[in-house]
Amino acid sequence: MTVNHPRSGAPCKISPRGASMIMRKVRDQPRTTRQDLVNDLKRAGTTVSKKTISNTLRRHGLKSCSARKVPLLKPAHVQARLKFANDHLDDPEEEWEKVMWSDETKIKLFGLNSTRRVWRKKKKDEYNPKNTTPTVKHGGGSIILWGCFSAKGTGRLHRIEGRMDGAMYREILANNLLPSVLEWPSQSPDLNPIENLWRELKVRIAQRQPRNLKDLEKVCMEEWAKIPAAVCANLVKTYRKHDVSGSSTEYPDRVSMMEGRLQSQEDEIMLLKSSLADALRRLRLHDQLIPLLKQQIIAVNPAAARVLNQVYSSEGFSSSPKLSYSSALDGPSHPATSQVLNRMEGENGYNGDSASPGPIHKTPTNDQATQTDLTPLVQDQGLDRVPLALTRPVQSLSLEDALPEGMSLTEEARAKLHRVQEEEEEGEKEKDLSWASSVEEPIHPTTIRSLQRDDLQDQNGSTESLSSAPQPPISGSPAPPKDMSPSPRRSPLSTILEGEKKPLARRNSEKLAKDPQEKTTKRLDKKAASSANLLNRSPSLESRAKDLIARAGSPGSRRGTQGQSIKMFIRGRPITMYVPSNIQNYEDLRMEPPVEKLELDWVYGYRGRDCRANLYLLSSGEAVYFIACVVVLYHINNRTQRHYRKHTDCVRCLTIHPDKVRVASGQTAGVDKDGKPLQPYVHIWDSSTLITLQQIGLGTFERGVGSVAFSFADAGAFLCVIDDSNEHMLSVWDCAKGTKHAEVKSTNEAVFAVEFNPSDSTNIITCGKSHIYFWTLSAGSLTKKQGIFGKYKKPKFIQCFVFSLTGDVLTGDSEGNILTWGKSPGDVKTLGKGAKETFQIMRQTRAHDGSVFTLCMLQGGALLSGGGKDRKIIRWSADLAPERECEIPEKFGAVRCITDVNGDEVLVGTTRNAILRGTFSDGFLAIVQGHVDEVWGLATHPSQDVFLTCGHDRQVCVWNTEEHKLDWCTTLEEYGLCADFCPNGAVVSVGLSTGRWLVLDLQTKEVISDYTDGNEQLSVMRYSPDGSFLAVGSHDNFIYIYNVTESGRRYSRYGKCNGHSSFITHLDWSKDGKYVMSNSGDYEILYWDVAGGCKLLRNRYESKDREWASYTCVLGFHVMGVWLEGSDGTDINALCRSHSERVVAVADDFCKVHLFQYPCPKPKAPNHSYEGHGSHVTNVRFTHCDSHLLSMGGKDTCILQWKVKRGGTGDGGDRLHSASSTSTSSPEP
Repeated sequence: MTVNHPRSGAPCKISPRGASMIMRKVRDQPRTTRQDLVNDLKRAGTTVSKKTISNTLRRHGLKSCSARKVPLLKPAHVQARLKFANDHLDDPEEEWEKVMWSDETKIKLFGLNSTRRVWRKKKKDEYNPKNTTPTVKHGGGSIILWGCFSAKGTGRLHRIEGRMDGAMYREILANNLLPSVLEWPSQSPDLNPIENLWRELKVRIAQRQPRNLKDLEKVCMEEWAKIPAAVCANLVKTYRKHDVSGSSTEYPDRVSMMEGRLQSQEDEIMLLKSSLADALRRLRLHDQLIPLLKQQIIAVNPAAARVLNQVYSSEGFSSSPKLSYSSALDGPSHPATSQVLNRMEGENGYNGDSASPGPIHKTPTNDQATQTDLTPLVQDQGLDRVPLALTRPVQSLSLEDALPEGMSLTEEARAKLHRVQEEEEEGEKEKDLSWASSVEEPIHPTTIRSLQRDDLQDQNGSTESLSSAPQPPISGSPAPPKDMSPSPRRSPLSTILEGEKKPLARRNSEKLAKDPQEKTTKRLDKKAASSANLLNRSPSLESRAKDLIARAGSPGSRRGTQGQSIKMFIRGRPITMYVPSNIQNYEDLRMEPPVEKLELDWVYGYRGRDCRANLYLLSSGEAVYFIACVVVLYHINNRTQRHYRKHTDCVRCLTIHPDKVRVASGQTAGVDKDGKPLQPYVHIWDSSTLITLQQIGLGTFERGVGSVAFSFADAGAFLCVIDDSNEHMLSVWDCAKGTKHAEVKSTNEAVFAVEFNPSDSTNIITCGKSHIYFWTLSAGSLTKKQGIFGKYKKPKFIQCFVFSLTGDVLTGDSEGNILTWGKSPGDVKTLGKGAKETFQIMRQTRAHDGSVFTLCMLQGGALLSGGGKDRKIIRWSADLAPERECEIPEKFGAVRCITDVNGDEVLVGTTRNAILRGTFSDGFLAIVQGHVDEVWGLATHPSQDVFLTCGHDRQVCVWNTEEHKLDWCTTLEEYGLCADFCPNGAVVSVGLSTGRWLVLDLQTKEVISDYTDGNEQLSVMRYSPDGSFLAVGSHDNFIYIYNVTESGRRYSRYGKCNGHSSFITHLDWSKDGKYVMSNSGDYEILYWDVAGGCKLLRNRYESKDREWASYTCVLGFHVMGVWLEGSDGTDINALCRSHSERVVAVADDFCKVHLFQYPCPKPKAPNHSYEGHGSHVTNVRFTHCDSHLLSMGGKDTCILQWKVKRGGTGDGGDRLHSASSTSTSSPEP
């Protein structure tokens, strides 16, 4: 009988020693792959499969897992997180309940918002449609959301459209967050519990399966609001245990781990440096022994010189065509050393220009490779080659480490080395190696030669300068030119930039050698170059970096063979600009403010989108309203404007005095260009003289002023103000003295309106979210009573209220009802004898479908109501019976406010920033119109008083500067960002946010052409001066060039300019229409030869004298003076040179418009500065005859038309030599 006895089975392929080896490697290097381990064992003599590796690791308790993605933590981040955890370790749970958590997230339409699992057989049904999840390219699009939550539930969810900027973020924070900010460690999103809430939201969205981006946004809002408050409370409740306590115990280990890792890296670097030093020592020894050996051979047999010449030539040692007895004494050059020096010299294009301190001696060779023999220059030192280490990048050069033993530099030589200024070579620059974040340039061999001549000591100990001693010419070398002399250095070494970048590689202009030893030489070159890069550390680098960064933004000048160049810095990045030939001495240029000045001529727009009760009629027949920082007084019959411009930030509220002459206006809080807060206040001013009579509440209000109202019963003696703080402080002020009479906290909910009782100045009413309060002013204090809704449904918002002639209060709410409020005696039966009177609803009248946004009481007792959703204006009788109604066109939006003109005619402000004038019988016409969302695109007509604007509201508007009105408007499918008129003035091109661009006919207002370039937003459109080309700049880093025919109605792709490493921001055509100058988002200036096939002009020096048809590029020599010192590159959004080339207008990120003389190539150029915008200024353009300047605000949606007042004659070129001064114009009315 056969019995199966236990057996040992197949022997293990991996020995215990091999298993220990792979376990040790996996512990030290967890990212090691199975194939790496297979290769290691194979080199040790064991051949196994990857499956065997997996089994072995599994037996030892290891399995392959995905590496967790965590924030990149440097030691400073770890310490900050540990400090945060320790500081808040003992905070009670109640403290965390007061915190509002906020963050942003991106949600894709068809992205992996959640993982969906299915039940199926392993292979058979994996592609069954029921078991798959459809995907589309790039996730089908996405939206970016900003949200916040606290222990009480979720807050507002805000969609971020377009580019997030400081103004947008400040607005979000001002409307949603608390005034104090919790100090937060950087690189720590995992400490924020809102990340868990984002995960919950994405799971809910995946279950809803939205169909498009609009649907996705709607679903996000709905699901965010549905998240239970219990979920938020639980996240906050467990925060201290999960994050703070966990961090305090975890991070000490991380600190130790990071310290160990840093120490290990430093040890490796030291080992590499030691190995490299040993290799260099061996090379020096080799170079010293070879000359001695040659001398001995030639001394014994002079005929051997010819044989040695052939030997060294075949092995790549020769540096001259023939090896003579005298040249042999000098010694040959080592191939690795000489080839590296030759490559660094040839690639950087140094051919004896004056930027180098001394001439370059060239020696032609048989293989036509460019080489430089430095032997005669250092032979007094006992060296036959300059050490290889001298060719490493200048940023981290440590010359003492590179010199051979026994050689040292004097202090003067070391100082000279650090004074060498880098030069930006343009001749051989590769188009795909343009500026990214840093530039490294090697020290030129002739620079080192000059330093050695001046400062190195000879073998005899003499300190005589080597440069003064005559140098023997090298065989075959031409004599240096007589006019070649060292140029003076004007600025310190400036090479520290923002980030780290690979050294620029440039092709040698010489023909490459083709001898059999070429591959060997290249390998030696690569090894030598990589060795040189290992020495890229210098103890003096940090101190130099700090010194240079402190001077970031300051330009420096230098002069070379290509002419004088200026270097300016933006965010630490150097930008070199070449001085035109007509400027002989840049340092002698003198700047003056322009003689031209600006005067505000007209304001386009009205702020009705998010403000209430901001349209009134003065006794002068002028309508008063506001937009941005300007209060506009518009005479509705004469069609003229006056402007009150004493506010420093956006105006938020407005009211008029009972005399209908004085006006009170309140502004929001803001920040200046240095980030310092600007305090809000209220101005009381005279509308007839525009003189400020009183400034109320400076330093008292928080965030801004939300509502203001004059008292009527005492002829306007008091002013009531509600600020935008969390408690919405209600204060009463004495208008004559400007002092505070009373103050009290009103409510934590939003407040929409405040008014005094017309017949009693001691009674004040406020309304807002879910409340209406009746206040009593007595003896300097305020007491409130809340309105009782009783049996009526409490609306979510009380939008507005007015007083009837009988003394009742009428309110309009979000349910579409008009509620009549009155006093009721106290309920003695229920509350006893101490019962007080209450304010209750006497009557409810159904008025509109949707909210009632405004109520207006007419002189005869009739009432006008304006609806939101139904856009209706209804006239009611004194007993609230409807009499007449009309509907506002949809393009104007809902009714925001109504002002009575003469009992029959009214003015209507709408939510789409329009003001209408009309009657019920004749209808309404727009007298003021504006954009509704952020505006970016601006173009002026080449021959008419017309300009075009486009923005995020998808509207393209054409305006008339003479008649101050909107000529026509059309709505697009996507929002427009840029535009330009064809030179014939018949068509205009508009660039959109999706890569599409349209051509519109100005007469028919129709789209006649539609094209697409990429899928990124377009940032600039520009026609050539003769209209034969159109350049389209995109955020995909390309400039698309089109042929234009049939008077701008037909377009065909001509070429594409490829070379920028970031998105295109601005571009201009030359006057001859052959060249284009462009700027990009990484502060790069490039020039293109369009006529030559859209080629990149690598030598920017050749474009220094080129004349440009327009000048809108923010970077360039002629506009360098518009940049302030320390600018971060986004401080200037746009600029425009006038057609007369006398002035240049600048739109900055600090709400200001500047006027400089043109050109303004020197820093801190004097200018005139003008205020008026309440947001970043996005664009500026001069009209065709330079009579006016147009400027556009971003979030304030405002267009300002400035009149250019000329104060003198002469051209801009002569004014370069005028005396320098500074000037800033104040905003005068």
